[in-house]
Amino acid sequence: MTTRVSRASGIPAATTPTAPFGTDVTWTNWGGNQSATPAFTVRPRNEQEALDAVRFAIREGLPVRAVGSGHSSSPLVQTGGVLMDMSGLSAITGTDRVGRRARALAGTTINAFGDALWDKGLALSNQGDIDKQQIAGALATSTHGSGKDLGSFSSKLRWVKLINGYGEIVEIGEGQIRELRAAQVALGTLGIFLEVELAVEDSYYLQEQITYPTWAETTATWQADIDDNRHYSFLWCPEDDSCELLDLPGSPDHSMSGRSYTKRYNVASVQDESQLSTVEGARLDRSYRIYPGGFTTQFHELEYFVRSEDGLVAVEAIQELIRSKYPEQKYPVEVRWVKSDDAYMSQFQGRDSTVITLTTEPGTDYWQFFRDADAVLQEFEPRAHWGKIHFMTRSRLERLYPELDTFIQVRREFDPRGMFLNDHTRSLLA
Repeated sequence: MTTRVSRASGIPAATTPTAPFGTDVTWTNWGGNQSATPAFTVRPRNEQEALDAVRFAIREGLPVRAVGSGHSSSPLVQTGGVLMDMSGLSAITGTDRVGRRARALAGTTINAFGDALWDKGLALSNQGDIDKQQIAGALATSTHGSGKDLGSFSSKLRWVKLINGYGEIVEIGEGQIRELRAAQVALGTLGIFLEVELAVEDSYYLQEQITYPTWAETTATWQADIDDNRHYSFLWCPEDDSCELLDLPGSPDHSMSGRSYTKRYNVASVQDESQLSTVEGARLDRSYRIYPGGFTTQFHELEYFVRSEDGLVAVEAIQELIRSKYPEQKYPVEVRWVKSDDAYMSQFQGRDSTVITLTTEPGTDYWQFFRDADAVLQEFEPRAHWGKIHFMTRSRLERLYPELDTFIQVRREFDPRGMFLNDHTRSLLA
């Protein structure tokens, strides 16, 4: 069972939260396609203020959702009740060099782990193109990088302290595997995360190699590139200026139309940091400095996951859709790989996956393109990134997630009144 640290018997009778708060303040996400005007936007500065805010919401009968850095394109955050801005709870709270563990408060951004872990001889095992997300949000949506032998952030969660629907602080550790697998990817529906512990690894350097192969060249080395690199991914470019849309440098020698911007990162031995290189396309640096790059402008995304063995044919199906019906879609199609895991609601639960990411420009009507892409990929039984635009339904979840019932049972144990649900998550997980 979970460890209960603090009970709700003392729910305060305050008429407003004890933490700094605003009323009827409109929140909008990073991409500009999601917004909400909660009754209260609360900004706790410590654990007690977060606990008081949840207890206030219980007393007033208000739903609660947490917000991180706002990078999600899906309607995960919206609420008319209490919106918990967790950015004030940010710090690396502990490291274990021997056990390869790191603890952090829920509002800690991914980029804050880099120097702090490196100073202790540690590093994150993997991370994605963007490092501005708060760690609790990255865990809630199973955010990931690329590498066939590497899992998502969620697969590294080993312990969490959270506030449940009873107004209690609860700890879940490796001794509660059922609850932990639910907490690893929970879409914010188990409660408000306060602090987490991740499995990490010894610090390492990465050597970058950027190339610009044609599509025929990309497919010719498809499996070798996946197997022979710690991290391999690419962005297929429909047009010559596709790379520029994501702030990436195209080939200096060739038109990028029909080519792939490929990224290969492998561990390198560095005796002295004077050896490090910042040369574009051939950087050599600490791992956490190599991962992020480009992607600084706003955009909307749909991101689906198919079994690795279906990756090539699924990507080519999307290419054909763009060529035949949506030639105006110029953003690159990003393709990555992620190792399977055991989290009940993880996109990677039980299957190694190829990731297909479609990007569109804010302010444009992207719905029909995304709907058609969703339809094209259905034959591959795709799962969706919870933080991106998607068309998942309860019936799809029942077909695609074998442990859905177990997750819902755990969710109801933690939050029997559904105070951490909103309209979006209720339709999927109530």
